[in-house]
Amino acid sequence: MPEEPCQCPDCQRFYREHDRLIRECPTLRQQQEVNWAALQSFRTLSGRVLEDLQKQQAAKANDPEATPATSVGGEEEPMDALQQSIADLENINAHLFSIEALMERVFDVRVPEAVEQKFRELAGELAPDPLNADRLRLNRLLHQTPDLPERS
Repeated sequence: MPEEPCQCPDCQRFYREHDRLIRECPTLRQQQEVNWAALQSFRTLSGRVLEDLQKQQAAKANDPEATPATSVGGEEEPMDALQQSIADLENINAHLFSIEALMERVFDVRVPEAVEQKFRELAGELAPDPLNADRLRLNRLLHQTPDLPERS
């Protein structure tokens, strides 16, 4: 018998996002595109933060009046924390480049329309629309409570 899914807020948020991505991108092509876009946005943002931190570190290193702490995000951070953050971001970026190389192979795959239709069909089973009238009625029957909109 399978274990019950975790009910903590972080896992619940993950399950909702997982299902949303399946509903909104129910084909192989759409999944390829959304994953590529997510990877590229992650690389762009982390690369830009890394670049800015490296510039900040270089400016501090060249400033003879610099103190051993620096401001990161409005907070004073020891220089060691800044150096560790830069090293961590460099590692993240290296991993993202590796993932990009793998994703290029996935992105090259094309399937016939019949297979794309199978993706759409199974997406509806894996992540049915939570606001679908049948789903809401089923939830009420199973939980014996009215479905209330989630507050963010």
